[in-house]
Amino acid sequence: MTQRVQNLRRATTTTSMEHALSLAGRRWAFRVVWELRVGPLNFRALQAACGDLSPSVLQRRLHELRDLGIVEKIPQLGYRLSSYGERLFQVLAQLDKWSPELQE
Repeated sequence: MTQRVQNLRRATTTTSMEHALSLAGRRWAFRVVWELRVGPLNFRALQAACGDLSPSVLQRRLHELRDLGIVEKIPQLGYRLSSYGERLFQVLAQLDKWSPELQE
């Protein structure tokens, strides 16, 4: 387990909201979850879907999300959301519905 993941898990000793915000603060973490909503993607397809994300950062985010149980690696297919990741996606979908109000 990486030091970053250990730090994320230590955040649970404070509050669950702070833990969620520490994940949200990881650049590209939610974008990876968002792109995996369509189903399994291999590394290259996921990188292309995310745009400017470098391979090294994508690899780190996938590793962190796997350690947290949000993403699963599937042999020959790539990566997909776990059931826990699907629940997180539902939260992100609600945030997506709410976000246009911020632009008004």
